[in-house]
Amino acid sequence: MAPMDERSSSVTSSPLQLFSMMSPSPSLGSPYPWVRELKSEERGLYLIHLLLTCANHVASGSLENVNITFEQISQLASADGDTMQRIAAYFTEALADRILKTWPGLHKALNSTRISLPSEEILVRKLFFELFPFLKIAYVITNHAIIESMEGEKMVHIIDLHSAEPAQWIALLQALSARPEGPPHLRITGIHPQKEVLEQMAHRLTEEAEKLDIPFQFNPIVCKLENLDFEKLRVKTGEALAISSVLQLHSLLAFDDEFLRKKSPLPSKNSNGVVHLQQRVLQLNQTTLGELLENNDVVNQHSPSPDSASSSPPSFTGHPKMDGFLNALWGLTPKLMVITEQDSNHNGSTLMERLLESLYFYAALFDCLESTLSRTSMERLKVEKMLFGEEIKNIIACEGVERKERHEKLEKWAQRLDSVGFHSVPLSYYCMLQARRLLQGYGCDGYRIKEENGCAVICCQDRPLFSVSAWRCRK
Repeated sequence: MAPMDERSSSVTSSPLQLFSMMSPSPSLGSPYPWVRELKSEERGLYLIHLLLTCANHVASGSLENVNITFEQISQLASADGDTMQRIAAYFTEALADRILKTWPGLHKALNSTRISLPSEEILVRKLFFELFPFLKIAYVITNHAIIESMEGEKMVHIIDLHSAEPAQWIALLQALSARPEGPPHLRITGIHPQKEVLEQMAHRLTEEAEKLDIPFQFNPIVCKLENLDFEKLRVKTGEALAISSVLQLHSLLAFDDEFLRKKSPLPSKNSNGVVHLQQRVLQLNQTTLGELLENNDVVNQHSPSPDSASSSPPSFTGHPKMDGFLNALWGLTPKLMVITEQDSNHNGSTLMERLLESLYFYAALFDCLESTLSRTSMERLKVEKMLFGEEIKNIIACEGVERKERHEKLEKWAQRLDSVGFHSVPLSYYCMLQARRLLQGYGCDGYRIKEENGCAVICCQDRPLFSVSAWRCRK
């Protein structure tokens, strides 16, 4: 194929129209010289085309075509490029990891020297807290909801299902110290798999409580959430109980995977869906990446494929582990439970559905960083690789109990919680006002909070990303 003239009026459309006629070449290097000449939006569309093609080959086990497509993607993807280049780099890595898992020995050998340090996980979570407003808003809403529900209570017990960030409870201690009736006796039970994290939490909170002259006790429980012994929570008669869960409950869905697979077998294989979606992508050759990912018609036209059929778990009932855990929480009769979760469906049983949904979600997060940090920022690179990249890999490459990042939409959580005896507690006007004030002071366009059935949904460019909801036992 002859190189295209940069002055040609067809330069913005011809390459995209050619996508459907192109098959990735097995030869090294790009067989289409114009590929490197593509503008950012066109390159993004081409990368989406290649990712969809690659995922379809991965699903069908066509390793030769997978390898060829990887070679094509490597010509354009980059972990330090624009949003779509970075996204493509991490999704390609995830697809490659999925392929490698079909050879367990090879996969283990390649990862045998990999070291995951607890200190690195703590660092990247702290960076996420600092670089984005999501956790700050979740903490503000949670604290205000707790304060409102605990008005007049003399003994308050809070169970933190993932006790890792002292900032949330330091702010609560400060707010409680200003209560007109005086602060209550406060006990916080913190759950975390790492003893050192809980020790640091206990030190920081005890120090703050002493400074504010608040009667305080910290009860650490070192364990993973799925192994929690509810007897160790030591809920006492006369205590007003609140439960806080921030980005934790979805991981319990992994333990019901085998049960759901037996109950609802995967659909039969059919590749028409991904081909049709690729055709829709080609028709949008003048669309930017953001507009493409927000165009619902693209997804609506996506018919069933080997990894794209309607494949979310069939029901919010029939999850023995999750239902058992929520029933146990209900049995504690909390006065309030506040839950923060990712507001996206990454728990489909098929690869293609999860890929499309997570592409929407993480493109929005990567766009947030694109608008606030330089492309060479080390903080940005760490969050993208060590947090988002690992989450993408878990969503795309893993199955069964290993797949922990099973994010679901707010309405699915509402149905599930209602089914075990909780009812929604609408967040107050003042609570939402405080959250919006915090967001306005963040100094970044695009973020907003919308109210949905009494819950808060935190969005970026109108894309729902996280939800915060409050619940109480229904007697």
